[in-house]
Amino acid sequence: MNDAAHILFQRLHDNGMRSIARVRVTLNRSVLVSLSKKGILSVHEVYAAAPDGIIRAIVRFIAAGSTRAVRKSAQRDILEYYRTAAPRTAVALTGVRRADRAQPGDAELVEKLGLLFDEYNQRHFRAALPTVPIRLSGRMRTRLGHLTLTPRGEPAEITISRRHLHAHGWNEVAHTLLHEMVHLWQAANGHAVDHGPGFRAKARETGVTASARRWVRPERGRRFADSVDEFNDLN
Repeated sequence: MNDAAHILFQRLHDNGMRSIARVRVTLNRSVLVSLSKKGILSVHEVYAAAPDGIIRAIVRFIAAGSTRAVRKSAQRDILEYYRTAAPRTAVALTGVRRADRAQPGDAELVEKLGLLFDEYNQRHFRAALPTVPIRLSGRMRTRLGHLTLTPRGEPAEITISRRHLHAHGWNEVAHTLLHEMVHLWQAANGHAVDHGPGFRAKARETGVTASARRWVRPERGRRFADSVDEFNDLN
């Protein structure tokens, strides 16, 4: 660890964080704080000089036993400090994220999604789409899937709702994947990633529902819809 990372590690440890393996200081403005599955905590460099109250907010946000309300409150404190300490940065792009832990069987499901991606890439996009990671998320409660972009607008990953897969099956999930691949096509070709005329034209060409919303079978009164989000929400 460099000096800033070592100092942050010690300060976090002194304020109650015991579960992290190490700290990595970053310049990532899209995800200010994130914890990997291996216990590596990535923190934007602006927090190296943060007051103890903000350090404790990071501890509360990352702690496995924190309630949703506690994490939401900590998230607000973390973002507010960033806006104050780094006023010239693109604060609209900021976020914080805890690791979304993989579930048993995820590897096989992601592998199957990868095979679908390759098939659709050949069939609908002449194999021209860049390969991006695909992951399952347990945090997406009303969305089916989304494409994540970097601050530069480059495609980073496709996320599919784990609830969607279990509730609606592979036919619906395949449609959602193709929907996000149309967004990937937009990003890869320098188009705005939206649900405008360009999206609708390409969606019709590939057989995707040509709208921002695609309602599927409700689960306990809750409806699900496709959407595109540049950055992960705390759901």
